[in-house]
Amino acid sequence: MKLSIVIPCYNEKEHLPELISRVISSPVDEKEIILVDDCSTDGTTDLIRTRIETTVDRVIYHSKNMGKGAAIRSGLDCVTGDIVIIQDADLEYDPTEYPKLIAPIVEGRADVVFGSRFMGGDPHRVHLFWHYAGNRILTLLSNMFTNLNLTDMETCYKVFRTDVIKGLTIQQNRFGIEPEITAKVAKANCRIYEVGISYHGRSYGEGKKIGWKDGLKAVYVILRYGTFR
Repeated sequence: MKLSIVIPCYNEKEHLPELISRVISSPVDEKEIILVDDCSTDGTTDLIRTRIETTVDRVIYHSKNMGKGAAIRSGLDCVTGDIVIIQDADLEYDPTEYPKLIAPIVEGRADVVFGSRFMGGDPHRVHLFWHYAGNRILTLLSNMFTNLNLTDMETCYKVFRTDVIKGLTIQQNRFGIEPEITAKVAKANCRIYEVGISYHGRSYGEGKKIGWKDGLKAVYVILRYGTFR
């Protein structure tokens, strides 16, 4: 089965070359790489045009910054694979873990797979208590409105059968895409699995972008799209 890897990217000049190298060398036989530059302002765009564009299958350039959700939507419009995975460009998530993430779908057991940072025995960087606590609270609230028992709703690593993700109408432009997708795959009665992953989180000084305002927006999105089942 062919894996489509959608990479939303904004101001990741320092990390993007290494990330693309890791994705290219990831242990999946058939894959396509779709990179979406969300109008970066730090030189990332020039880097992509001069060094990266010819190494991936497709690059989409936004003319204005629209947010992670909008970048993912643009990427999804171009996928041709049987399975889609979302990959952040910041080196927090490890592309060598693609095989175990797609396995439940390849084996016909799942429609959607979440890569959980909070289960399993893989390595995790230890830092940012309040970020961890916020993730746990948002996951609990999401679970209450979807009747799921996820451990990590906010994870970047979400994997889908292509027909499933293309069947959703995604509206959120920023990080609200995470609870929106979760609510909508729950409403669609998709078979959802979780797989434990490693996580190499970075601090805000190292470029982490999600903040407390995104947390408040996530609460709004959970209440808007969620429904007790």
